[in-house]
Amino acid sequence: MGMGYELAVKQALVVSIVLGVAVAGVEPSKKMMRLRQVPAMYVFGDSTLDVGNNNYLPGEGVPRANKPYYGIDLPGSGKPTGRFSNGYNTADFVAKTLGFNKSPLAYFVLKAHDKLIPSAITRGVSYASAGSGILDSTNAGGNIPLSQQVRLFQSTKAEMDATVGPGAVTSLLTRSFFLLGVGSNDLFVFTTELAKQNRSATQSDIAVLYGSLISNYSAAITELYELGARKLGIINVGPVGCVPRVRVLNATGGCADGMNQLAAGFDAALESLLAGLAAKLPGMAYSLADSFGLAARTDQLAAGFVNADSACCGGGRLGAEADCLPGATLCADRDRFLFWDRVHPSQRAAMLSAQAYYDGPAQFTKPINFKQLAQAQE
Repeated sequence: MGMGYELAVKQALVVSIVLGVAVAGVEPSKKMMRLRQVPAMYVFGDSTLDVGNNNYLPGEGVPRANKPYYGIDLPGSGKPTGRFSNGYNTADFVAKTLGFNKSPLAYFVLKAHDKLIPSAITRGVSYASAGSGILDSTNAGGNIPLSQQVRLFQSTKAEMDATVGPGAVTSLLTRSFFLLGVGSNDLFVFTTELAKQNRSATQSDIAVLYGSLISNYSAAITELYELGARKLGIINVGPVGCVPRVRVLNATGGCADGMNQLAAGFDAALESLLAGLAAKLPGMAYSLADSFGLAARTDQLAAGFVNADSACCGGGRLGAEADCLPGATLCADRDRFLFWDRVHPSQRAAMLSAQAYYDGPAQFTKPINFKQLAQAQE
């Protein structure tokens, strides 16, 4: 293709940054252009946000949601895409509240189809990876850890700069939404290792863990800021002691209080970290979504869930003794189950969470909600 074509593409992409609308592929409707509140969205985190990156990772131990019954309720296809859900996940619903039709596509999907830079400029990219943690050591070798996700974004930004120029990219990134949700896997691995040693965590163990997590999370957020991120929507760690995978280890099927206390302590440290970073990083705005508080304070029956402790797709006690795979036991009404599989929320649970973070009750987001963050001015 000639230089004239390349120049035209470059000019079109620059215009899209200025207007905050997509130009690559099918043009968005006028309604979508009115509704979109940010020009792009970039996603970092674990399986609650992954939309297909892990499908491209090699190795037997990589967690993948590329088989039925994953995606059974996904609008338009009903097929597995790599989302650990019966349909859309939390990243999709956060994107919807911001005016997109769903989460931006996974980094490796875009790379495979040579669409990384057009998407990065006009819509965003998801770097999230199932099994990943704040620490590189968490489930090492089976995922893209948070630090590597940030490095992939760094390389993406370098290509964006080369395509449309650093000034246009800076303008884009300062107005875009950066969604982060990670940390649960670090806590799962920590407690699993202690169980293998047949001992309980000491205060010293927990202090070392929190120190490592906060240091690494701080480094990742600071690097994103230095690369141009200014609006960060961060989801804390929920009550991991209440997922079916953990409940089934308890003879009564109850929550593991120790794990929940571990999560609550980390969440408090994360809240302090963000307040400190915002005070020293000029222009940084953030919204901390309290998934822990949302789960703890929601009347699940009133929210329409008839089952809040078992997996919809799985097998055995609480549906938590087997993975969600072809041939698994599948509940009939998936919208009435809080959990889709033995770890992850159902599509409806993800939707209600995203709506709460966007403009729900004030106690579930600090210091502002996702809607206020998206609309915040530099």
